[in-house]
Amino acid sequence: MKEMCDITKVHPEAVDRVQQHMVELDGVSALFKALADETRLKIAYALTIEPEMCVCDIAAVIGSSTATASHHLRYLRERDLAKSERKGKQIYYSLADDHVRQLVTIANEHAKEGVSVEQNLSS
Repeated sequence: MKEMCDITKVHPEAVDRVQQHMVELDGVSALFKALADETRLKIAYALTIEPEMCVCDIAAVIGSSTATASHHLRYLRERDLAKSERKGKQIYYSLADDHVRQLVTIANEHAKEGVSVEQNLSS
């Protein structure tokens, strides 16, 4: 199937409806950019499994130094995707809220479905 129309025809009513409801998406773009990094996504996914983890544990999960884990966690925190709390001498991280948890979980489910569809098509 071709990915383009055979003719060019703009539907002004549809375009007008969408333009009237279009919002600024810079924040959404930044959110997806933050989660597009595989290491940060692994951290976020880990925090969907274990709701609160210290930097050392996160570093062990992603197979990195604590400095690298801290860098990525700071990046997520600065974009309001994660939050931190000091407990004694350790810093514990968690996802900022349930929206972030849902985004990561739904994206993972969607990716799995895509793999299933691709496997069925190639069979």
